[in-house]
Order: sequence, then structure tokens, then C-alpha cells
Amino acid sequence: MDEIDRAILRELQTDGRIAYADLGPKVGLSASAARQRLQRLLDSRAVQVVGVTDPMAMGGQAMALLGIGVDGDPRVVADALAERPEVVYSVLTSGGFDLFAEVVTPGPKDLLDFVNDVVRPIDGVRQVQSFPYFGIHTHRFLWDVG
Repeated sequence: MDEIDRAILRELQTDGRIAYADLGPKVGLSASAARQRLQRLLDSRAVQVVGVTDPMAMGGQAMALLGIGVDGDPRVVADALAERPEVVYSVLTSGGFDLFAEVVTPGPKDLLDFVNDVVRPIDGVRQVQSFPYFGIHTHRFLWDVG
């Protein structure tokens, strides 16, 4: 991946629907060259262009990252959480927690209820630590591409 590829990715992070006619000049290429570059990145599976929802815009008012300690196989707990609509994603880790799960609920009380009534009772859950974040525009899905 060279600097032009990185420039293409930065532009796509800002506007994933940008027209090639606009993208090309922004990265120093013609529209057709920008299309070819992006297609090469897509074909190599180095890049995916996907729609990402904003949970806060979809009615969620309380978000939290849950650090979960598990006795036993954390994949079983991650699978149980994956069935819940409140869970945006879960990821297995090898640090102080066995997995993290990001959750979105309608409000702070719902977040508390979700942790206490849904997560803690899952077989194998030993510990849950909540890292809540409230308010508008808490998410930024921008990764440094160089």
C-alpha cells in the first residue's frame, strides 16, 4: 500500500460514497485511475467499503464498552452476547479481560439493567466492568491509514 492508496482510504473514511470524478483529483489521479486503484484494494481484500450505522442516531442514548472476565471458554459468552440486539460487537482479548462487548441501549437505566439482568447471569461470566459513554457523536470510525 503506497501513499496514494492511503490517500484514497482517507477520502473514503470521510465520504464512502464519493464519486470517482471527485476522488481522483483529491488524490492526484484521474477518475479512472482512482477507480482502478480502489478496485485493486477491494480485490486484494485489503479494504472493504461498508455502511456503518450510528447507534446514537438510531435511537440509542447510552453506549458502553463492557470488559468481561470469564471462567471457562469466552467464546461461549461472546456467542450468547451476539444474540442480543444491544450488542454492537464483541471481541476476544488476551489482556485483563477475556472479551469486550460494545453495547447500545435506549438510556442509562437500560444499560444498567442490561449489565445486571442479561450479562452477569450468563454462565461463565465472572466479572463485568462497564465503561459508559453518553451523548451525541461519541463514535469516530476513523483509523489512521498513514
